[in-house]
Amino acid sequence: MRASLLQVAVNEDESVESRRRRVAALVRDQAGADLVVLPELWTTGAFAYEGFGTEAEPLEGPTYEAMAKAASEAGVWLHAGSVPERDPDGTLYNTSLVFSPSGELAASYRKIHRFGFDKGEAVLMGAGEKLVTVRLPDTVMGVATCYDLRFPELFRGLVDAGAETFVVPAGWPERRRAHWTLLARARAVENQAFVLACGTAGTHAGVPQAGHSVVVDPWGEVLAEAGPGEEVLTVDFDPATVAGTRDRFPALKDRVLGLGRPRR
Repeated sequence: MRASLLQVAVNEDESVESRRRRVAALVRDQAGADLVVLPELWTTGAFAYEGFGTEAEPLEGPTYEAMAKAASEAGVWLHAGSVPERDPDGTLYNTSLVFSPSGELAASYRKIHRFGFDKGEAVLMGAGEKLVTVRLPDTVMGVATCYDLRFPELFRGLVDAGAETFVVPAGWPERRRAHWTLLARARAVENQAFVLACGTAGTHAGVPQAGHSVVVDPWGEVLAEAGPGEEVLTVDFDPATVAGTRDRFPALKDRVLGLGRPRR
């Protein structure tokens, strides 16, 4: 399976509309990949809180339309990162969109863990409530977003729902980059799953971004890692490795606590 992680640079001198067109072209350029992944809140910037309200879209808004078309034209599964979604009741959500190669919406996920410690996203946006998985031809994808990476119980829940590959779009800051790689590897090892973690480059509202998107295998080995700037990180991986790892080292069968029941 071939995945391309688009580590998009989000900078203030580029309009949302211009960036949307540019990213759609980047997606189309990935024809031949099986899965393309975009970062969190790449339209606005994850730390550009003041723009959430003005740039929020309905679920089927301009980003939805542009990404659906790009997925269809490239013939790829597309995790289109996340956008600030405005629900009909007025509530804002940090919402991820996943499209099939035909351009149909396969799933949407409202971020459960909001970052900000009583400011920013934590107070401006509502919290999602549902875990989301998507069945691809060769793997079951579990969907999480940025700050979710710090909450292992969410990933255990995704494993219980059948997830074998976690896709994590993010707008992770440079000052905590060490945690980004560490947590991606931890979630892979403890769940014996692939982790595809796609971050942004550039600077959001004065906050330098970590970049360094990473793909980790079920044994915790880093298969590929991007640098700090805008980059397309493409990697080939074998989803069958998950079943093989879980069979050879069946730690998940010894679970006692948590969301799921021990598998015997």
